[in-house]
Amino acid sequence: MEYNYKKDLDKNIFRGYDIRGVYPTSIDEDTAYTIGLGFGSHIKRNGQTMCVVGHDNRLSSPALYDAVVEGIRQTGINVVRIGLCTTPMYYYACIKIDVPSGIMVTASHNPKDENGFKFAFDESGNCKGQEIQDFLQELLEGNFEHGEGELYRYNPEEDYLSLFRHSIQFGLRSLKVVLDPANGATASFCRKVFEQFPMDLIIINEESDGNFPNHHPDPCVEDNLKQLKDKVIEVGADVGFSFDGDGDRLGIVTHRGQFIPTDIYMIIIIRDIIHKVKKKEFLYDVKCSKSLSDEIERLGAKGICYRTGNSYTKAKVREEDLPFGGELSGHVYFRDRWPGFDSGMYAALRLLEILSYTNKDINMLLNGVHDYYSTDEIKIPTPDDVKFKVVDFVKQYVQEKGYPYNDIDGVRVNFPDGWALVRASNTGPNITVRYEAKTEARLKELQDEFGGVIHEFSY
Repeated sequence: MEYNYKKDLDKNIFRGYDIRGVYPTSIDEDTAYTIGLGFGSHIKRNGQTMCVVGHDNRLSSPALYDAVVEGIRQTGINVVRIGLCTTPMYYYACIKIDVPSGIMVTASHNPKDENGFKFAFDESGNCKGQEIQDFLQELLEGNFEHGEGELYRYNPEEDYLSLFRHSIQFGLRSLKVVLDPANGATASFCRKVFEQFPMDLIIINEESDGNFPNHHPDPCVEDNLKQLKDKVIEVGADVGFSFDGDGDRLGIVTHRGQFIPTDIYMIIIIRDIIHKVKKKEFLYDVKCSKSLSDEIERLGAKGICYRTGNSYTKAKVREEDLPFGGELSGHVYFRDRWPGFDSGMYAALRLLEILSYTNKDINMLLNGVHDYYSTDEIKIPTPDDVKFKVVDFVKQYVQEKGYPYNDIDGVRVNFPDGWALVRASNTGPNITVRYEAKTEARLKELQDEFGGVIHEFSY
C-alpha cells in the first residue's frame, strides 16, 4: 500500500504525553506514515539505527502499525516489529533487546473509535509536553531523512512470561481470582501470565475484540467494573482485577465487590515494602487521596506529590531512584524487583503475592487507614483551546482569595480539612476536577465553591 506525507495534520491530536485522536478523521494511515517519517528522521539524526514498534488490538491498529513502520523504514531506520502486544510488553521488548526508541500504536483506555501513538526517542522514556510539540513542528516542516531500513521480527511473549516468573513468589495460601481484560490487548495474554502461578482462575470478557463489546476498557471508572463485581460475588472469589485497553493500568474489586482506588492499593503495597527497600520515598500524583500521604507520613517515609500523566510520573520515579510510585489513574511503577514500567497484570500479581502470605482479606490489609469523603474524578467537557484558560481563571480566583495551592499540574487548593483539584486533561478535551474533605458537608462546600468558579468562566 502506498502512503502520502500529510501536511495538514490535526494539531489537537498532539497531546500532553502522546498522540491520540479519532480514526479515521483526525488520525489515519497517512497520519501514521507521516509520524513514521518524522520519528525515523529524528532518531537517525541522533545517531540511532533501530527502533521497536508494536500495536494493541483496536480495529484500526494493524493498518496504522503498517503505515508507521513503513514511514520509519523509508528514513533508513531498521524496525523491529513485535506485532500485537500490550504496552507493557512493548516496554519490555525495548529493554530486552536493548533498543530504547520505539512506537506503540494504542489509544489506551480511550473509546473504540480512537487510536494513537506512545513513542520514545531514547532512554529518557515516552515523549511528553514540549517534546511532543517540538516533534509536531518537525512533522510540519517535512524535512525527512531517506533510506531503506530493514524489517525484523521479535515475539517478546516467552521472555515476558519469564520475567513474571522470576519477579513473583507466592506463599501457601490458595486464592480464587477473577480477571476481566475487558476484551482489550491483555485478553490475548493474561491467562498465560496468571496460570504460571497457583490460583483458582476465572476470566471473563477474554475474547480479544477491539469493539470492546462488554464495557469501556477503563478499569479506574467504577461503572466499568459491574460485570467483574458480579462475577467475584457469584463465584466467591478473593479478589477481582480488570485491565485497560493496552494493559498498563489496573482496577481492583474486593471479595465483597468493593472497588479499591489505585491510591488505596498503593497503601497496601507501601506497607508491604517499607521495610524491604533502602530508600523510603514514594511518589503519587495530585489526584491521590490524603489517605495515602497520611499513611506515608505515619510510616516515617517521604511522599512526593507530582503531576499527573504516566510519562511524567514514570520518568520522575526513575529520575529520583524511587522503589515505588503511581497515580490515581491506575499506573503504578515497581522498581524493587521489576524494571520500573507500568503493567496492570504485574500490579495485580503483587497484591496476590501479599495475600498469599496471609489469611487477611484486602479490607483487613487496610485497617487503620484514614478515611475521607471524596468525589470520583469529574470530567467536564471543555474544548482543547479553552481548557487551560479555565485553569488559569481558577488559579486567579485562588490567588485573590489567598488560598494555599500547588500548581505543578493544574491547581490543587489545600485546606486543613480538605482539598480541591482543577486541571486540564492531557488525553482529551476535558477539565478534570476532584474534591476530598473530612466531612460530607465540607465536601459539598468545596464542590459548590469551585464548581461555581468554573461555571463563571465563559467562552
